[in-house]
Amino acid sequence: MAGTLTRIDPFSLIDEVFGSMRSPFLDTRDRRSGFVPALDVSRHDEDLHVRVDLPGLDPEKDVNIDLSGRTLTISGERRTESDEDGIREVRYGSFSRTVTIPTEVSPENVTARYEAGVLTVTVAGVYAQEQPHRIPITAGDADDRKAVTAG
Repeated sequence: MAGTLTRIDPFSLIDEVFGSMRSPFLDTRDRRSGFVPALDVSRHDEDLHVRVDLPGLDPEKDVNIDLSGRTLTISGERRTESDEDGIREVRYGSFSRTVTIPTEVSPENVTARYEAGVLTVTVAGVYAQEQPHRIPITAGDADDRKAVTAG
């Protein structure tokens, strides 16, 4: 009885689980295609910044940015420049990366800039309405409850 053994790297499975917990804004399904550009999502004051590594792409021809509700999608294609045989370590093909933003914004609040192979998309004011709220803490037993303010 012959069987096929499949080697599974347990560390990559653990990394995938923890990666999904660290990055709730990102859609992990995006990571399963051939060419998957790396991206960073960060907050700067009231704005959300998405930086995508897209070296060698023409942003006007090869990249699209779409906003639908709270979903920001950056998609495009890296095309091969030749069909010659040889060793190919650079990945080619279509890609799509999706980021869920905290609140809906107007398309006028989204800007994009491409410089030195990095696309930076800024969603202005997405955190503007976010204000911290103080939560009162009650202390004491069930008969004698007093409101205590944390701080």
